[in-house]
Amino acid sequence: MTEKTDLYSMLPSELEAYLTSLGEPKFRAKQLFPRLQDGTPISEISNLPKALRERLSAETLNPIPTVEKKLVSKIDGTVKYLFKLYDGECIESVLMKYKHGNTLCVSSQVGCRMGCRFCASTLAGRVRNLLPSEILGQIIAATRDSGERVSNVVMMGIGEPLDNFDNVVRFLALVNHADGLNIGYRHISLSTCGVVPKIHELAELDLPITLSISLHATTDEQRSAIMPVNNKWNIEELLSACVSYYKKTGRRISFEYTLIHGKNDTEADAYALARLLTSAFRGTGAPIHVNLIRVNEVAEIGFKNPSTESANKFAELLNSRGCVATVRRRLGSDIEAACGQLRRSNS
Repeated sequence: MTEKTDLYSMLPSELEAYLTSLGEPKFRAKQLFPRLQDGTPISEISNLPKALRERLSAETLNPIPTVEKKLVSKIDGTVKYLFKLYDGECIESVLMKYKHGNTLCVSSQVGCRMGCRFCASTLAGRVRNLLPSEILGQIIAATRDSGERVSNVVMMGIGEPLDNFDNVVRFLALVNHADGLNIGYRHISLSTCGVVPKIHELAELDLPITLSISLHATTDEQRSAIMPVNNKWNIEELLSACVSYYKKTGRRISFEYTLIHGKNDTEADAYALARLLTSAFRGTGAPIHVNLIRVNEVAEIGFKNPSTESANKFAELLNSRGCVATVRRRLGSDIEAACGQLRRSNS
């Protein structure tokens, strides 16, 4: 994608090999890696020789995004960033503040090709994948701007993480590294619309992250109408992959269900969702958790969100049928914190 070398996406052993190819001693990698991981420009890494700094600055990529636009919620302090990448493309990240720490929702692609009808991120399709360093760079940039540590990461921003599988896996290794940002895997959630082969591939890596599945419907007809991915991998295949993932990793899977008024939010839908999930996981001992999300109203899409009372009733029905259900808090409602809205308004 670029002729310049991306040092920020390298693990220490790779940095070591790269630097030794330049005739530098191996220990330079240990000097360089932590500073790259906190976003320090190479020109400012003072423990490197000036000549090396100048060479690396000229020959390598600086993928850390810059703040193009920033919106701060007056309601709850949520911060929405529009970040500009090195090639001029823009992505979004959302910093959410909780009592237990700060969570950053990061993007994994510029745009998205999955076509989910309720999502603004996919309206213009996918432009390109993000480099591992560009995913990491969102955390670095938000930390520097806010002055606060990010302790939790959710991969639920623009893009489908499993459609950028290799770069996302590399990002996970980088962000978890003890000499880098050192954010534990158990503090990272990855959301997918259901790229079944990559769910199986992710299971084989056995990373203790939290996998979230964007389900949003209980029948193939209903799901295919709002999520084209279901035409390739249907609900049965998706849930089979989820069961396999749980058996392989022992990690609870969270199911996301966006409530769309008049589409999938009736009592019958709640009962059908409970039957679907309890049947799929019967005999596995897996706890079932459903994260209910009131759809964000985007002008180009036209979907309407249900009332708070209706969403709470849906959760009660699921809980009464053996599924632990919670209604996600609507953070940043006054700053269009829904994924993709800020990027579209800026294009």
